[in-house]
Amino acid sequence: MSSFLKRYRIPTVIIRGGTSKGLILRTIDLPTIERLRDQVILRIYGSPDSSQIDGLGGGTSLTSKLALVSPASRIDADIDYTFGQVSIEKSVIDYRATCGNMAAAVGLYAAEEGYVRLTEPVTRVRIYNTNTKRIIVAEIPVANGQIKYEGEYKIDGVPGTSPKIMLNFNDSGGAFTGNTLPTSNVVDTIRLPNGQEFHVTIVDSVNPVVFVKASEVGAAGIELPNELNKNNHLLNLLEKIRIEAGIISGILKKGENITPASHALPKIAFVTQPMDYSNTNNEYIQKENIDITSRYISMGTLHRAYAVSGAIALATACQIPGTIPNKIVSSLGNVIRIGHPSGIIYTEATVQKEGNNWNVSRAAIGRTARRIMDGYAYVPSTIFSSDQSNAIKKEKSFN
Repeated sequence: MSSFLKRYRIPTVIIRGGTSKGLILRTIDLPTIERLRDQVILRIYGSPDSSQIDGLGGGTSLTSKLALVSPASRIDADIDYTFGQVSIEKSVIDYRATCGNMAAAVGLYAAEEGYVRLTEPVTRVRIYNTNTKRIIVAEIPVANGQIKYEGEYKIDGVPGTSPKIMLNFNDSGGAFTGNTLPTSNVVDTIRLPNGQEFHVTIVDSVNPVVFVKASEVGAAGIELPNELNKNNHLLNLLEKIRIEAGIISGILKKGENITPASHALPKIAFVTQPMDYSNTNNEYIQKENIDITSRYISMGTLHRAYAVSGAIALATACQIPGTIPNKIVSSLGNVIRIGHPSGIIYTEATVQKEGNNWNVSRAAIGRTARRIMDGYAYVPSTIFSSDQSNAIKKEKSFN
């Protein structure tokens, strides 16, 4: 039996983008048949398995992220980027969300791999995000003709400092539903089957996110992961609210088998006024240094920091009069300082009302990224049937 039939090897890059980490895979190196492609990817990650011990996944939603890249399909872009959330519990890759943190990783990757010509002091990488069908512009610092890898910019949730990569999201409102406010309401009432009612604000900006007041769900608002992730009652309640909000906003269908692992959207977060608290590194966060406190749920668990897309959605909500975050935020401006479990995230958003909708003309956030490893991921051929193997064998990208 030839070595080809024993296993396949796929060029793989591991990059940390912001507070997330994942793999960057080129579509040319994967099967063109989507079902087979996803089987290969799941095997690379080691999913489904809670630890992903037999793959490259990190055993958490933040370290089980995927960026599929290819040459740009549009003249106004330099590279195409498809985000996938690789499930840990199921044989599922959810392509219905997007990830701003991994967009920073893709921007760095594109600059390193020659998808753009390096210019000083900043190289702008135009990323076409196929999930949202929007352009994201990543600004990569360059000096002396080389990408800068040393810098003084720090993001909470990541040790050390690096050069700042600015991410610019243009026209991010209504990326998935067509409207920044999917239900056209600044506040909606969610009614659960047991008769409980909760007030939520649903905002679609980069990703659709459901915001609920912390006190309404019995939360203090400053919980840390080791505390909240043990609170099954609160997590289950938030999941029920998320599902009902997804249904009324048209993102989810009533009667579907909906789980956090199989449906990444909408996301959900609870918010409260600025509060003093100690973060995951036992650093003291003073309420005077933040505008709003929030906790963001990702795939059924508390995000250790705060997702880029969630931060932009929250910054958008803060600037729309009457929303739950708008009534809580301590100060209004283009920059919103969000207190999260690891510290503070700074997010810019420019929002204007146009008719009955709200236009998010620009949203921006500073991130960092670092290539951690590149090489080959090996996939055993036994994950395919003989017919499937013959189909993949014809793919020129495998060698």
